[in-house]
Amino acid sequence: MAEQLDLFIAVDRAFEPGPPPKTAATELAALTDAAVIAALPLATLRTAPDLAVEAGRRRIAAAVAPLEKLCQRLTGYGADTIVPEQKAALEALAVIGGGDARQAVLRLIVGQIVQGPNLAIALDVAAKLGTPLPPRQLARLLSDPDPSIRAKACRCVQSAAPAVVARLIQLLDELHASVANAAACALGRTGRAEARPMLMRLLREAPSAAIIEAVAPIADRDTIVLLRRIARTMPDLARSAIIALEDIKA
Repeated sequence: MAEQLDLFIAVDRAFEPGPPPKTAATELAALTDAAVIAALPLATLRTAPDLAVEAGRRRIAAAVAPLEKLCQRLTGYGADTIVPEQKAALEALAVIGGGDARQAVLRLIVGQIVQGPNLAIALDVAAKLGTPLPPRQLARLLSDPDPSIRAKACRCVQSAAPAVVARLIQLLDELHASVANAAACALGRTGRAEARPMLMRLLREAPSAAIIEAVAPIADRDTIVLLRRIARTMPDLARSAIIALEDIKA
């Protein structure tokens, strides 16, 4: 008879050899929600990712705090590599959603619990959930040495705080196109006309739903003409363009 996997034993990550085997789906499915929640905080590298996925799949709201604790337990790991437990926990929080998940992700970012590529994942989740990062934290992230972090931080901007706006305007001249484009979108979403020239260029050369959404709050007559053209000629973007045009009229 196969040995029963103990989901509650914490094992030092340094002594877990090789890639972890997948937890049997049938074993996870047999766990109650309470058992999944109880197992998460002390889960090991071998069990944590599958437990987190299961919590997300079931959208267990009560799993938010244990998922956060799982990430906190691994503070200091991951400056240069993805921590599977943190990655799985963050992705589960993104699926579960809601106010508690937003606040958990906020604490993980502000408290610098997640680092390096794990911070990048956390910022993606924050942007998806609409997590309101404090202006001081955003300004710091917008100056991160890693261009991917700067770009992802741009996607988390929700308000036009002076320090954040000043940094975003600087990033319009960023050599990394992904960062400059993300900064322009952030400025446009917050109603800053400084982004219009770049957004109009992107709307002509590389239109996307994100660009359309960003340019709508600062649209002028030329923008409206271009959006109408996109609505007529680009089926994949027609709906986004029509919604933008309706928002502009409103």
